[in-house]
Amino acid sequence: MDWHKAYNGKLNATTFLLRVKINGKNLCLVGFEDNIYAVGAICPHAGADLSGGWCSDGKLICPFHRYSYDIKTGKGDPGQNDYIDTYPVQVRDDGVYIGMHSFTDKIKMMFK
Repeated sequence: MDWHKAYNGKLNATTFLLRVKINGKNLCLVGFEDNIYAVGAICPHAGADLSGGWCSDGKLICPFHRYSYDIKTGKGDPGQNDYIDTYPVQVRDDGVYIGMHSFTDKIKMMFK
């Protein structure tokens, strides 16, 4: 797994949404209950930018149609039958890092 700096400095982990771009992917950093999560920033339902939504009860809410996604698992609410990608986060002294599998990692996982 490769770690990519998503934000310089410290982020207060109170509730916030911040859109970042890592390796060509649009991601959303979500601050909720003193933790920081990273998820895909595009709603799979209608393509909305999830960083324009809000977080409530551990769910990221899409600003277009109010679809909800669990920020820990990425799973959509029952009946939605969709999900968003989630990524590991490390908060270090010099910033916030997001873990992403390299192409080689993905190939290795396919043949395990």
